[in-house]
Amino acid sequence: MKTRLATTLVIAALIAPAAGYAADTKSVTENVKENVGDAVITTKIKAEFAKDKDVSALKIKVDTDDKGVVTLSGNAKSQAEADKAVTIARDTKGVTSVRNEITVQTN
Repeated sequence: MKTRLATTLVIAALIAPAAGYAADTKSVTENVKENVGDAVITTKIKAEFAKDKDVSALKIKVDTDDKGVVTLSGNAKSQAEADKAVTIARDTKGVTSVRNEITVQTN
């Protein structure tokens, strides 16, 4: 009887971490999908910046979080450039909102 109880406890102890890992694996998979989605949004915005002659793709940084919130930062040579960057980001599929932290250079 004691052997059977000990065996059951050992098996349970071995299975518990595996069950926990299986639950974590789902989280890892979801995180990877979210990160890929975020990267796709960021890439789409940067590509549109590169196509637009009025927006600097090199000076304006784009970050996208897992909820589709885009943060724009960096430097723009004018308010018009900053506004255009925000418009491009807002018009990109998958973007839920845009935080504008772009600094307009005053030279």
